[in-house]
Amino acid sequence: MKLKAILATTALAALMASPALAQQISVKAGVLNDRSGLYADLSGEGSVIAARMAVEDFKAAEKGIKVEIVSADHQNKPDVGSTIARQWYDQDGVDLILDVPTSSVALAVSQITKEKNKILINSGAGTSDLTGKACSPNTIHWTYDTYALAQGTGGAMVKAGGDTWFFMTADYAFGHALERDTSAVVTKAGGKVLGTVRTPFPGTDFSSFLLQAQASKAKVIGLANAGGDLINSVKQASEFGITQGGQKLAGLLTFISDVHALGLQAAQGLVLTESFYWDRDDQTRAWSERFAKLNGGKKPSMVQAGVYSGLLHYLKAVEATKGKDAATVMAKMKEMPTEDPIFGKGSIRINGRKLHDMYLYEVKKPSESKGPWDYYKQIAVLSGEQAFQPLSESECPLVKK
Repeated sequence: MKLKAILATTALAALMASPALAQQISVKAGVLNDRSGLYADLSGEGSVIAARMAVEDFKAAEKGIKVEIVSADHQNKPDVGSTIARQWYDQDGVDLILDVPTSSVALAVSQITKEKNKILINSGAGTSDLTGKACSPNTIHWTYDTYALAQGTGGAMVKAGGDTWFFMTADYAFGHALERDTSAVVTKAGGKVLGTVRTPFPGTDFSSFLLQAQASKAKVIGLANAGGDLINSVKQASEFGITQGGQKLAGLLTFISDVHALGLQAAQGLVLTESFYWDRDDQTRAWSERFAKLNGGKKPSMVQAGVYSGLLHYLKAVEATKGKDAATVMAKMKEMPTEDPIFGKGSIRINGRKLHDMYLYEVKKPSESKGPWDYYKQIAVLSGEQAFQPLSESECPLVKK
């Protein structure tokens, strides 16, 4: 019996010392987004699928990292998002939150994440304030922001002769930031902003606002909105014959899910800026085909691609640091170059801004499309340094001037 006990004790000690057990780390990631409203198609369940794909592709279990994914609907309301974030951090053991479209919700969740010393990797929200005056050592802004959209779409439209603008702006943090950043690009390039109107968020009837935009005689009507609001604006503009009258629509934040909902007949000619397009190269095509099989045939938006990319980089940092301490993991994430099949190579700045190329696209005419989801033709590429706000202009307190 003694010999058996000694052997058992020795075997247990050897097992405890094995790399798998010694490095067993449990990570709980929460995907917080719109699962039922106007941003559900571009984020929603698709972002959860993308997160699961990141865990699978990283082979987390084989590396001694157990990852649990949870999700919730913030309904595009800051109070709802804040309540969920606090419960996740305080009671449910969530280590990081992913996605969070709707800038007002994202700003609130970023603040709570800082208070609780956790990590937020934001893919869905647009406001550049997340890495500007509202920056946090606990937040990374991954996929796009209003500054990059303004540089891409706004800059391209002015260069093409669209030197007078009228803005239709969703009346909350994202719309305000997008209008602000695009107005700066337009005026810097010698253009003029003739007027602006704030629209309810979310909205359904944009007719009176479109008539104001039409009456302004501006060459470009800048749509500082997104998702269902953008879709309704473009449809109603078409009904009023606005583009037929010579004015151009600038979809300042247009997702592939919006183009799919509109159809090429209505969306053709829209100029837009994205950080990801499923049909860009062999790697993006292969990943997107896998995603579509899990998402009812729908191709991924850049937001969903960003959730995948952000979680993948986080898991690399957890593996490298052999733990999940927020400050340690965040420091490693900023130290390590980013690289994946979605965005290629990139980096993360001190203010939490993730750098990668941004792409300027034009929506194809129906005759140019070869089939479903073949919607974009590339006009230009903006490097991360060109697209995102220079640190020298940043209001982020983390940036040493």
